[in-house]
Amino acid sequence: MMVRTMSSKTHEIRPNQSVELLKELHILTRDGKMNQDSRRKLKQVYHLFQFIEPLLKDLKETQGDLTLVDHGAGKSYLGFILYDLFFKEHRDNSHIYGIETREELVTSSEALAARLGFKGMSFLNLSVAESITSDRLPPQIDIVTALHACNTATDDAIRFALEKHAKYIVVVPCCQAEVAGVLRQNKSKSLGNALTEIWRHPLHTREFGSQITNVLRCLQLEAHGYQVSVTELVGWEHSMKNELIIAQYKDLPRRRPTERLNEVMDTLGLVELRERFFVEA
Repeated sequence: MMVRTMSSKTHEIRPNQSVELLKELHILTRDGKMNQDSRRKLKQVYHLFQFIEPLLKDLKETQGDLTLVDHGAGKSYLGFILYDLFFKEHRDNSHIYGIETREELVTSSEALAARLGFKGMSFLNLSVAESITSDRLPPQIDIVTALHACNTATDDAIRFALEKHAKYIVVVPCCQAEVAGVLRQNKSKSLGNALTEIWRHPLHTREFGSQITNVLRCLQLEAHGYQVSVTELVGWEHSMKNELIIAQYKDLPRRRPTERLNEVMDTLGLVELRERFFVEA
């Protein structure tokens, strides 16, 4: 019985993963067990790590030290596991910054990093929007992540990444209501053609608004020279907030995505959101 339990844990937890960290994050109980909710949470973070690890390796090989900012960090599951599985072994000046508005979570994350000896981690009690102009962060950041940053916080994270000239951007959007709200507000005075049927019903307004929000984000990133890929993070049985957007700066042509971005907003009556999905002149 003991052998099967250890085998199961070995299969689920990466060999170089600190068991002590997982206990501190309450993913493992004090006796090393994992419930279904914790298993789902760990699987989701591991899936995201699989996408982020090649980006970290690319930066490590091409420039050495690197910086990563995680927006809407919460309890910093992602930041701690990234540090434990990648940053810790290099013992260099690379750094992870966790951005979180809840002061108690920032304080607890700082204490945990100190206990574990994770010297290359900092936690800032800021909103995503405030972080854009904060002098507590470097002028340039290599990777920006935002895992389930609610509603416009994802857009603020993208703006942060653009301002900081990030090489890579990794976001899993969540709770996107702003575009749906504008669609709903302008429904009676919007298009007089069949396209309005797409969001006539409230449920469709919400779903279509979420879809269009991510389409606009992708076009915005492309209009700033990024190559964008969109995939699912994990199976739908684990999370309905499942869309993963990864962008890599490649200085690509900007004219066509800029035109498409503006055309989509004009067509759908979203011109008042042009500032939200801004594009450099």
